[in-house]
Amino acid sequence: MAKEEKSFEEAITKLETIVKELESGNCTLDESIEKYTEGMKLAKICGDKLNNATEKINKILKENGTLEDFEVPEE
Repeated sequence: MAKEEKSFEEAITKLETIVKELESGNCTLDESIEKYTEGMKLAKICGDKLNNATEKINKILKENGTLEDFEVPEE
């Protein structure tokens, strides 16, 4: 059975939880490594979803005659 993909909101919420847990300093080294690994996977999911959303917005803008591409601001 395929694993159900998390929504962007679910992934970002879980990622925020992991960051708080790691920052607390209450995890063992092994737990920290596990959480870090999960966090990296979630960060990739979030990044991929944001890239897909940007592509969809750009497609809509181009279809409607808008010349400028939409860009996600860098922080």
